[in-house]
Amino acid sequence: MTVSSAPLESISFELSPTDNDRLANLCGHLDEHLRMMERGFGVEVNNRGGKFQIIGPVEVLAGVQEVVHELYAETSQSILAPEQVHLAIREVSGSETLTTKAPEEVIIKTKRGLVKARGQNQQAYLQRVMTHDINFGVGPAGTGKTYLAVACAVEALERDLARRIVLVRPAVEAGEKLGFLPGDLTQKVDPYLRPLYDALYEMLGFERVAKLIDRNVIEVAPLAYMRGRTLNESFIILDEAQNTTTEQMKMFLTRLGYNSTAVITGDITQIDLPGSQKSGLRHAIEVLKDVEGIGFTFFQAKDVVRHSLVQKVILAYEKAEQS
Repeated sequence: MTVSSAPLESISFELSPTDNDRLANLCGHLDEHLRMMERGFGVEVNNRGGKFQIIGPVEVLAGVQEVVHELYAETSQSILAPEQVHLAIREVSGSETLTTKAPEEVIIKTKRGLVKARGQNQQAYLQRVMTHDINFGVGPAGTGKTYLAVACAVEALERDLARRIVLVRPAVEAGEKLGFLPGDLTQKVDPYLRPLYDALYEMLGFERVAKLIDRNVIEVAPLAYMRGRTLNESFIILDEAQNTTTEQMKMFLTRLGYNSTAVITGDITQIDLPGSQKSGLRHAIEVLKDVEGIGFTFFQAKDVVRHSLVQKVILAYEKAEQS
């Protein structure tokens, strides 16, 4: 955020209830979170216990105060991560206004803890997954589209809303050649599914995931193995869908059986299909955009919840491609 040249003002307020552990969580290690607020808003943040003073341009003071209160409320339930602070700052200081009403909060409950959406677009995404049998999450890396899809799948499994989780991915190499690796096609595809596995391990634990895979409750299926199947009572995630062909996408979407949910995630700016083949994800967006019962969520660079530089990298590439 650009620092204003306007005269500086200050506001003071006190957080309640005062809790030293929560205050330490809010401030972060060596006040890391407070320094992030200072850089993000162009202000100075001082505190003594629960008493805060913000010094800076008058037009941003209320926004900083809102971020402090919002994050302090979060400390009652979880340990704050830098990306949460970054997102809270961006939502207030960026294009989203303070008066924009956020969608109703959706919280995913797993045995390992709660998974909460970060930002309005993630909230809308979760709501659509809960209310639509087919959902598309489209956008750049780091926007949480895959992680949240896995969280929804885990919750559905634990609430007996689904009998199994099916993880699907097209076997298209992103420039690297893995064909020489030993094993069958499923084993070759496993490295591609690492983000899905990591999310499952975090929410269910390594041992339980391994047992569920052995019992075929969690199934890893290359997209090529989907033909001819009907998936009933399943939560299916098709990841990296930008690398499906139009025929593969149609084939996948017609596998859906009764009491099943499918979530398709992908980034149409990172297509690895050879030659001039059209992405099945791009084609599906065009063909299905007006079909009732299918949910679409389009993430942007501002929705990135990884390191703040990831957002800048995405915007730089978008600018270069446009020019």
